[in-house]
Amino acid sequence: MERQITLTAPARLRRALAVLWICLTLIGSAHAFASAPLNGAWRPVMLGDTPQSVMQEYRGGQFKSFEPSILQRFQVNALGSWVVIAAEPPWDNSERMLSIYPPPLGKVTVYGQDQVTALALDDFSASTHGHGRLAWRVPLTQAASAPILLKFEPSAIASAPVRFEIQPWNDYLRQDAQWLVFASASFAVMLSMVLMALCFALMLRDITFAWYAGFILCYTFIQGIQTGFLFHPLEWQWLAGMGMTSGAVAVALSVAFASLFMMRFCALRKRAPLLRVPVIALAVGMGLLVVMRLSHLTLLMETAQILLNPMLMLGAALLLISALVAGFHGSRQAWFFLIGWTPLLLLTAMTSAQANGALPSLDWLNDASLAGGAFEAIVLSLGLADRALRLRHDRDKVRVLADHDALTNTFNRRAWSERANAMLNSGEPRPIALLFLDLDNFKLLNDCQGHNAGDRALVAVSRALSAELRPTDILGRYGGEEFVALIDDTTEENAMLVATRLCRRVHRLEIPVNDTFMLSASIGVAMRREGDDVESLAERADQAMYSAKLSGRNQVCFYGHIKPAKASTHSNLHVVEKRRKDI
Repeated sequence: MERQITLTAPARLRRALAVLWICLTLIGSAHAFASAPLNGAWRPVMLGDTPQSVMQEYRGGQFKSFEPSILQRFQVNALGSWVVIAAEPPWDNSERMLSIYPPPLGKVTVYGQDQVTALALDDFSASTHGHGRLAWRVPLTQAASAPILLKFEPSAIASAPVRFEIQPWNDYLRQDAQWLVFASASFAVMLSMVLMALCFALMLRDITFAWYAGFILCYTFIQGIQTGFLFHPLEWQWLAGMGMTSGAVAVALSVAFASLFMMRFCALRKRAPLLRVPVIALAVGMGLLVVMRLSHLTLLMETAQILLNPMLMLGAALLLISALVAGFHGSRQAWFFLIGWTPLLLLTAMTSAQANGALPSLDWLNDASLAGGAFEAIVLSLGLADRALRLRHDRDKVRVLADHDALTNTFNRRAWSERANAMLNSGEPRPIALLFLDLDNFKLLNDCQGHNAGDRALVAVSRALSAELRPTDILGRYGGEEFVALIDDTTEENAMLVATRLCRRVHRLEIPVNDTFMLSASIGVAMRREGDDVESLAERADQAMYSAKLSGRNQVCFYGHIKPAKASTHSNLHVVEKRRKDI
């Protein structure tokens, strides 16, 4: 079992890496379409600005130029920023689309020659929407050489860097379709892992799966807001105007769930006990931030917004260190956590650096976070599966230890009785025999040679009995030097033959008791009767065994062949018990 787990886990990880590679390939192909070369310029919005005055300043060269094809962050002041995008020759006057990627969470106003259009992720009024980006359909009446004026409206959060494209309509549609396939596949993977985890949480009653489901679900929600997938194509209009608040809440909840999940998944109580309390404190702190963010009290909401990013950075470092410590202290699941968690940490760090002006050419980081989320969901699901298999393996080992006699490795009395009852109560009534075996002169063996010799004799006898019986027969140690065997689907004659063979096999072991006796066995046989249970059947076989002892030991006696006693059953049992002590 252990060998199987060791072999299958790397294979599953290779499949997960293959999924990540496919997702990254789709990301690359989604950005592979050529677009028209563009010029860009911008400046902050000032009081008294009008579109006409702004365009005059642009033509007069008073704007700062930038490269629209790479990511650019605009310093949005309290009034916003003006941006002008102009296509370079040769111009294409066919139907085309202007797209802004990644989509900003704030509103962008486009000033065309004939109309003014507001673009926003949570705008459901426009007929044409970009998926994973903001898109504006350039009117055919507007010449391709005419510059396009945009206004980035002020936002409550720091502006993220964006890039611009102007594409022919058909190229835009193909790229849009590719992104939809990629995003839908990523979200489908994450949500399917969530559903699987919730099912296992209910079936196994293991809250670790629930924490995992909460973490992945929150991350899926975050990506759904940041990419705009929840707005378009899902059309969740109830989220309009709530994107920033719900996103911040989901971020805090995701870290809280990740902390609780990682604490149980990586077994911090055992592998890194000193780090368990800080991880719990992180989960509690993130929960408090959620309460503060939803309190609708300005002071608390602003405080939560200020504390969120520092706590995110500290929390990420804490979880990473905790997983490393647990991994180096023997937690197999900690390495699954690190393999799934580390790519997201790297993407988050790169995205943060990009927001501050670094890595402007890596415009695929936003979509890579989607692929990273799907990859993490798969890896952690494999880790949970591996954990469940190991727990099952450990449980099976404990069950074996609990059901088997530590010395002889046969079933102990409790486990044997359970299996014997199950055999008696299963299927149609059929002939079943019970053999009750007691070793002759065993007490004398212990007295003469010591208990170690007695233990070796018991081990040898149990091995001999197991070798003679069928796999379907149930052998157990009833107590001391007594063994019982339940023989399924047999006749009286066959049961006596089996018992005789066992009796001879024990004697052929040639285990000396002293200078006079060799170890032997007396066996009583009883056949199942209507209404029998294990106790009544064992009681008759026990009486037959004592009849064999009284008849000279090292022989077999069948219960039906015992001459009926004239005394009452109670008196007979009393006599048997008295003789048993003497023997």
